[in-house]
Amino acid sequence: MKSILSAVVFSAAAVGAGGAAFAQEPARNVVLVHGAFADASSWDKVAAILSAKGYKVTQVANPLTSLADDVAATKAALDAQDGPTVLVGHSWGGVVIGEAGADAKVKSLVYVSAFAPDEGETLTKLLSGGAPSEGVKAIRPNAEGGLIFDPAQYPALFAGDLPVAKAEANAATQLPSNPANFEAVAEVAAWHDKPSFYVVTAEDLVLPPDAQRFFAGRIGATVTEIKASHSGLISKAEDVAKVIEAAAQ
Repeated sequence: MKSILSAVVFSAAAVGAGGAAFAQEPARNVVLVHGAFADASSWDKVAAILSAKGYKVTQVANPLTSLADDVAATKAALDAQDGPTVLVGHSWGGVVIGEAGADAKVKSLVYVSAFAPDEGETLTKLLSGGAPSEGVKAIRPNAEGGLIFDPAQYPALFAGDLPVAKAEANAATQLPSNPANFEAVAEVAAWHDKPSFYVVTAEDLVLPPDAQRFFAGRIGATVTEIKASHSGLISKAEDVAKVIEAAAQ
């Protein structure tokens, strides 16, 4: 019996040591999760920068049909990774990475202009703390009942630092979001246990910079501020990529 107990204790210690070593190993994998009123292509510029530096980059095509569906898509991407991974979320994607980020492969979390709810919180609750931003007021239902960002206001409010033609193209390809996403309750907040980084977009008219600073402070993130709109992941892709590289080390 004593020898069996010793073996169990040794095995547990070995697993713990392996986990610690894993946490110290630099990540070469990056999984990017897009936000609402966008699609996976919103990460194209960041992905190209990181891929050119040797990172394996996966852009998750989360469907925005429910939090559970988006988390499932992200977990499928994580399952396909080999080794430590940086998990990155933009806007609504922050809710998704908070849920999926508990995965053992996730070395660190990067929030870009993103919500970072705690367990039990919803977007509705987080947005109720102040008057709606100009961007939030531009969200409306489409003919099928999904929520979209008013295409006419998209260039000025969602992507004010992009060329108008690019902003209009992004508005035209945005995916509708299920209205129920605003009431989806966060069940996991992986930032409690994983190193976190936050990119604050200081000219954001959708998720106010002060709200972003609140999230960054609450999760204890390493913070980088950039002079950008809510589309800062596109307009300042180099800056965002640098933060992801820092999170990988």
